[in-house]
Parts: sequence; structure tokens; C-alpha cells
Amino acid sequence: MSTETAPQVEAIVAAGLTKYFGEGEARMTAVNAVGFVAHFGEMVFIVGPSGSGKTTFLSMISGILRPDAGSVRVKGDDIWSLSKDQLADFRLNTIGFVFQDYHLFPRLTTAENIAIPLILKQRDWDDSIAEAEKYLDVVGLKGRGGILPVKLSGGEQQRVAIARAIVGGPEILILDEPTASLDGDTGKMIIAFVKEKILNAQRCILIVTHDARINEYADRIVHMEDGCITGLDKGTQ
Repeated sequence: MSTETAPQVEAIVAAGLTKYFGEGEARMTAVNAVGFVAHFGEMVFIVGPSGSGKTTFLSMISGILRPDAGSVRVKGDDIWSLSKDQLADFRLNTIGFVFQDYHLFPRLTTAENIAIPLILKQRDWDDSIAEAEKYLDVVGLKGRGGILPVKLSGGEQQRVAIARAIVGGPEILILDEPTASLDGDTGKMIIAFVKEKILNAQRCILIVTHDARINEYADRIVHMEDGCITGLDKGTQ
């Protein structure tokens, strides 16, 4: 019997990625010639102090912020060579975001919040709500599609945000400080859930965090400081 391990497939390859803000003497380098590779099937944490360039870096590799130099390839395609419309389609279909403060619409039910990416893809409303209900089941909130976010705990709202991020089947999932508003036990529960239920061989998950309590769940930990990658650790699991 062969014991060879299947080769890892590159999800994201960034080379020489650079971003400046300001002009003249006020110009600052937010990200400085960063090289980075992430693979499908892995969960990568990006850590570093505030102002280290983490958010700017993720904004460039997710097609939100155009770099001043360097390239980003996602599944082999140079995303910054895409047209404006192609880039919008890339963000809608390939990237899923889970924001730090959830960004749930308070007047929409949980199912309606989850259905938003499908509606943006011109899916039928009733079909979108039905699909959203299925994803509520995926994140352990079956039968709670008709209630408003205010009725949910912080951990439950985070799960709704995760369901909304994955309902369209994105291959790259980005979580920005997903445990910042949660107590330690709930934060660990959410990250363990993401690794067990959301991560798969066709998906790459990137997590920006200051929370060292969840580092055990990372496959790799990338350290950033002053716009540079300063270190790389393997996860402990």
C-alpha cells in the first residue's frame, strides 16, 4: 500500500506584494514586498500587532485593495489582471468574509441575512431562503431562521455570519478577528467548529486574530510586523 501523501494544491500565491499610503515625505509602507502561499485544505492564522499590515494584506489578496506592486494568484489566476466586472464576480463567488462585528442586518431574520449572497447572484427569493435554512442546520442553528439577530447570543450571531459567508460555496474563507467579541470558551468552540465542519479539501481558511488562546487550531501561523512577514509557525494540532 502506498504511503505517499497527496500534494497540497495552492489556493493563494502572493509575490512581492506591496502597498503604500500617503505621498511624499508622509508616504508609509503598509505592506512591504510580502510573499505568501496558502493551500486548499488548511487553516492559516495571520497574527501581529495593530498596524502591522494584516488587514491591508488580506484586502489585497481578496481583491478589495489594489496593490502598488506585486501579484496575487488565486487558483492560478492573477486577480489584479481581471476587469472590474470580473473582479466583482471573483469577490462574490470565490471569497467569503466573516467580519469582526458580524455585520448582520438587524431588521432581517437570520435566514434572510444568510440568503443575501444568493440574492446578489440573482437567485429566486424563496429558493434562497430555503438554502439559507439548510445552512442554519450546517452551523447548528436548525429551525432558527425566522428570528432576528438580536435574539441570538454572540456565538450564535457568529455562526449566522459564517453561514452567510459559506452559503455561496466560496473556496477562500476569511475571518477577521472572529473571537474578539466572544468569551474564551465560546471563541474556542467557534474555531473548533470552523475547522471541523467548514474546512475541507476544497477550501482554504485565513483567520486574522490577536487571540493566542485559539492558536492550537491553526495549521500554520504567519506573523506580521511593520508590513512584513517576520515568522512562520506550524500549528499544534
